[in-house]
Amino acid sequence: MKKYTGNPVSPGIALGKAFVYLDNNTGEVPHYSIQKNQLDSEWSRFLSANDEALAELTALNVQTKQEVSREDATIFDAYLMMLEDTEFQGKVRERLETSLQNVEWVIKELSHEMSAMLMASPDPYLQERAVDIADVLRRLVNKLLHVQKVTLADLSEDVILVCRELLPSDALTMNKARVKAIVMDMGGATSHTAILARAFEIPALVGLSSASKEINTGDMLIVNGVSGELIVNPEKNVQTEMDHERKHYYKQLKELRKLRDLPAETRDGYRVSLKANIEIPEEAEATLRAGCEGIGLYRSEFLFLAAGRPTGEEEQFKAYSHVLEIMGNLPVTLRTADAGGDKLLPELQLSDERNPILGWRAIRFSLSRPELFKTQLRAMLRAGVSGNLRIMFPMISGIEELEQALAVLEEAKSELRKQGKAFAEAIPVGTMIEIPSAALTADILAEKSSFFSIGTNDLVQYTIAVDRGNEKVSYLAQPFHPAILRSLKQIIDAAHAKGITAAMCGEMAGNALFTALLLGLGLDEFSMNASAIPRIKWVIRNVTQASCGRLAKNALRCTSYRDVGRLVEDWTLSELGIKNYDALPGGI
Repeated sequence: MKKYTGNPVSPGIALGKAFVYLDNNTGEVPHYSIQKNQLDSEWSRFLSANDEALAELTALNVQTKQEVSREDATIFDAYLMMLEDTEFQGKVRERLETSLQNVEWVIKELSHEMSAMLMASPDPYLQERAVDIADVLRRLVNKLLHVQKVTLADLSEDVILVCRELLPSDALTMNKARVKAIVMDMGGATSHTAILARAFEIPALVGLSSASKEINTGDMLIVNGVSGELIVNPEKNVQTEMDHERKHYYKQLKELRKLRDLPAETRDGYRVSLKANIEIPEEAEATLRAGCEGIGLYRSEFLFLAAGRPTGEEEQFKAYSHVLEIMGNLPVTLRTADAGGDKLLPELQLSDERNPILGWRAIRFSLSRPELFKTQLRAMLRAGVSGNLRIMFPMISGIEELEQALAVLEEAKSELRKQGKAFAEAIPVGTMIEIPSAALTADILAEKSSFFSIGTNDLVQYTIAVDRGNEKVSYLAQPFHPAILRSLKQIIDAAHAKGITAAMCGEMAGNALFTALLLGLGLDEFSMNASAIPRIKWVIRNVTQASCGRLAKNALRCTSYRDVGRLVEDWTLSELGIKNYDALPGGI
């Protein structure tokens, strides 16, 4: 028996036999020189292969729209855009002429260069778009080499699919009724394969490094898409125990799904709003299935810069409008680009800063690039006519920055009026509170904010002066620290004194351990990963606000994060009537 720990990207528990899928469809790409008089011939080969790949992907796109949700179905639109892109075709032609190498090799080199540029970014979303480029261009090379692609559509028995990396097109065409779970060496939560796995409700683990090399077809596997655990050839008692856990999980899941249309309301009638955080448009429809009441954080930086060039107003407008249309009348909070810091984009050349976390990032970057900022704001304002839009500014440190950002927003409105373009005039504009200076002056910022949203990830980091990514000191990043609790209380009270709502979009909002404490502090809105919503709603509906208020008062009297932690844990177990946190219902 051997155990692995991976990153769970699609929840669920599965037991079954491994099928190791090694994608060797392209193999070695030939490399040879060509003469100038062969350029037209090579170019014709490229155009012919491009047309074939385009036709194949168009068919896949139609299939996607029939099999998955409307939002998930947009995955292959980007693939088609790439093959239809005259700029990409121009790069191929230019490289052919300058290198005088065969077109398969040219495409392979371009694929490596484009992927490397994206992989150089610390932003997981941009890294995972490298897989999409590889998928499109590998298909193109296959057409040039007349390689027949091995298909997963012919699976005839139930399997757990084990692979180094599963391309989105493979995930779509596989026999989904036979694939009980997916295990990948590579990938992340925002990869299109992970998105499809969630859409198909297939448990999936990624980031297992070498599992595909060490697991053999036919091995018995247990995949836990909740804890991230993978067990190879489990002992009989472990298999029996995990089968029991699997049945219990799906029984709980069935019960949690009954909460979807019920309000997030405590037993004594205190109601809050549960919203979802999204990073890419494909996630929007899944939030509705989880029972969210809107999107509390739409991270726009994934679209702020496409690979190698600024994303234009029209592209942004379409992306924002699409999400707003899906959400209907439910509110969607769009955060302006939080570029920089730990989201370094190589196109902006921000990585030369000595301390980027405290440097040129978020609203600071936006205000220093007013034209790029206004382009984004115009796109947001225009999209506002399609739904219930709210705009939020990140990393505001004081009233001066907020006033400057609001002034640029007014300039964007003025430009749209002159252009005669329709836009939403009265969009609520909020402030992210994630810096100690903002927390301490929350009463001042509330004067010019429509709402607050607390970014606890950065608030903890900046308040305690601890780098979350530094393993030597990360243990100090304690949300239960008395300084954090006092800051939260001050922020929420300042919002309520001004008559505006206080939301939270950081990790604390989606952690059931903090739910009662945050209710007691008076938080109005929780925004989290959609999969956590049913779990948080279950906790809310099983406590009283009065009792939560007493918990918060006692927690504020504690002098250390250990004391707060013990208090909250003991209270939660007692109040919910459970023996341990494993008894809390899992997310979906």
